[in-house]
Amino acid sequence: MRVSVIGGGRITDEQRARAEAVGRELARRGHVVVCGGRGGTMEAVCRGAKREGGTTIGILPGERRDAANEFVDIAIATGLGHARNALVPLNGDAVIALSGGVGTLSELGFAGIYDRPIVGLETHDVSDLETDFESVDTPEAAVDAVETALE
Repeated sequence: MRVSVIGGGRITDEQRARAEAVGRELARRGHVVVCGGRGGTMEAVCRGAKREGGTTIGILPGERRDAANEFVDIAIATGLGHARNALVPLNGDAVIALSGGVGTLSELGFAGIYDRPIVGLETHDVSDLETDFESVDTPEAAVDAVETALE
């Protein structure tokens, strides 16, 4: 399965460790990571996935594939700027949302529009919206939840 992981471009060390753990867990279970392909959460989740031999896809805002972080296997240049936020959740079977700002919030909105199961780990609370949203406490629980949602 492809899992879109969304979160902030500027993150703390604790958030970085959490994102890496999510990437590692997804790769251990054979899932492909889809993300925005740049820094912060995106780089950390890709780093974690690559450390476990996983595959990563980065959907970039600009026109240059070489703008992807070094842990992206497949870089997709869009030239769409922030509008590329619609494509990140669209290209996953489910979404794991980590800490982030308004960009992450917009991706959460698109995940709901595309009817993707959403698992939140230290992210915005969108439980009041008409979405398939589950909040969890650990990276392992996040991956368990997306797997269960797609069974």
